[in-house]
Amino acid sequence: MFITSLFRQHLAALRALLVLTVVTGAAYPLAVWGLAQIPGLRDKADGSIIDVSGRPVGSELIGQPFVDANGSPLRQYFQSRPSYAGTGYDPTNSGAGNLGPESIVDTPGDPVKLDHGAKPADAGFKPSLLTTVCANSFAIGELESVDGRRPYCTANGVGAVLSLIGPRDARGNVTRPIRVVSVNEPCSSDPRKPTATFIAAWAGVKVECARYGEDYAAGQIIPVRGDAPAISPIPPDAITASGSGLDPDISSAYARLQVSRIASARSITTQQVLGVLADNTHNRTLGFLGEPTVNVLQANLELDRKYPVRS
Repeated sequence: MFITSLFRQHLAALRALLVLTVVTGAAYPLAVWGLAQIPGLRDKADGSIIDVSGRPVGSELIGQPFVDANGSPLRQYFQSRPSYAGTGYDPTNSGAGNLGPESIVDTPGDPVKLDHGAKPADAGFKPSLLTTVCANSFAIGELESVDGRRPYCTANGVGAVLSLIGPRDARGNVTRPIRVVSVNEPCSSDPRKPTATFIAAWAGVKVECARYGEDYAAGQIIPVRGDAPAISPIPPDAITASGSGLDPDISSAYARLQVSRIASARSITTQQVLGVLADNTHNRTLGFLGEPTVNVLQANLELDRKYPVRS
């Protein structure tokens, strides 16, 4: 009798497995797929792929870089915002940088490897959020011929941060430092290439470059504001990534910043580029959520269609 009861239990479990496999493993997915093929939904269900002459060039929903083989921005195109998704806009590796406002000190790279041509990441270099913002702003400033300086950034685009080493007062502040180190400006391993720090002295003490392998966390870490203007012409989305790293849109402000460069690269007027911009600007969701945005891929495709680059 025990064997018969056990057999019935296993038979019931097998029947449940078969039924659920058919319903959830076949019938439900097929029903969802069938609904997705309804006109008006099919393009979205297939990834909102954009074709040009029968060749897929991208998706309306996933951003992509517009750079040359060396990773340099192509001057004739609108540029997307930065991305942390894999090596950039990788839909299988979506994600953010996960760095917060207290991320102001870089993890230095091995200077020997750097001097021998290694990429910073391969040498162990990990930029802080502050240096990432500074570097991006510096690069955008050069590309768009605007002032890329930002508060708490050095002139060459790294975080302006000092470590004050010395006795502390009751509040934990170093009042009379005996050493001051610019923690994000590493010394070169080549003595013939001395590093000039962003500030020569602090409280009468000469500022040193950071030496690889030394730990300056015991000092008082302070960011230095500098003389950069409080308001930058470079909007935030030009220098920071979205939460997913896949954002296909940029702000209208960032798009307008790029108009003069694109017009010059394509030998057209800024008004013509602004016309393309207007065609590809999407208003606020429901009329009040968020800000107007520009789909980068669609705008660049219209530029190529209307104003191709002359060789």
